Amino acid sequence: MEFLDALRTSQPLLIASVAFLGLCVGSLLNVVIHRLPKMMEAGWREECAALEGREPPPRVTYNLFTPRSACPSCGTPIKAIHNIPVVSWLALRGRCAKCGVKISARYPLVELLGGLVAGLMAWRFGYSAQLAFALVFGWAMIALAFIDFDTQLLPDDITLPMLWLGLLANLFGAYTTLPSAVLGAVGGYLILWLVYWAFRLVAKKEGMGFGDFKLLAAIGAWTGWQVLPVAILVSASLGAVMGSLFLWLSRKGIDTRIPFGPYLALGGIAALLWGRELVVVWLGHFPA
Repeated sequence: MEFLDALRTSQPLLIASVAFLGLCVGSLLNVVIHRLPKMMEAGWREECAALEGREPPPRVTYNLFTPRSACPSCGTPIKAIHNIPVVSWLALRGRCAKCGVKISARYPLVELLGGLVAGLMAWRFGYSAQLAFALVFGWAMIALAFIDFDTQLLPDDITLPMLWLGLLANLFGAYTTLPSAVLGAVGGYLILWLVYWAFRLVAKKEGMGFGDFKLLAAIGAWTGWQVLPVAILVSASLGAVMGSLFLWLSRKGIDTRIPFGPYLALGGIAALLWGRELVVVWLGHFPA
């Protein structure tokens, strides 16, 4: 209780504590980013086998908790002492303790992002129920961003629960009113749905996936319709700049598919943190 009272009265302590929690959750996010697409693929294979009347592939216990995390090169299970966020990677100089193979710097990057986003949420919302909901939102956006970057998939297992959780949070007015949240969810889905069909009719090909619609709908459920343009503007701007830079550096053609989910996720985080203030600066008032 004394520690909770200290968190309530000391913003620096709150930010530091929540940021540390975010580092630890970032380690779990690495597991989600790596394993969830594989779990989805296994489920699809079972469904396809059932539809075709074939024997399903042998079931292997593989989920977010089993088996233990291991080195992808030598298969040695990772000890708890070697799984301390960021610190272990630095202490091991980015290599496996057993075989010495390099470990991607993306693992500590995700952990650092988990801590950074958590710290920003604590700074913005303070000791409140808003903070608890915002942490879940921010960490979910990180997971979705990296999964989409790797696989160009935005799992319904994350986007749909986030949509419903956003509506639930705003049932109590956490970030906006419930009517605004509902309109934000509907508007978020329809805006990208219309963009999708306009591009398909003009270019005769698909420009984005349905997962992007659901993600923007989830963001709208959290921020409300008034702040939704902020998320769209930030996402589109980042997508245009970073996408152009990627094509230039990689020397790939303009037909190269670039995932939009990471930019939507960043836009959603920015909108939740600063969206209302940006709308007031833009319009001079916050629309009812």
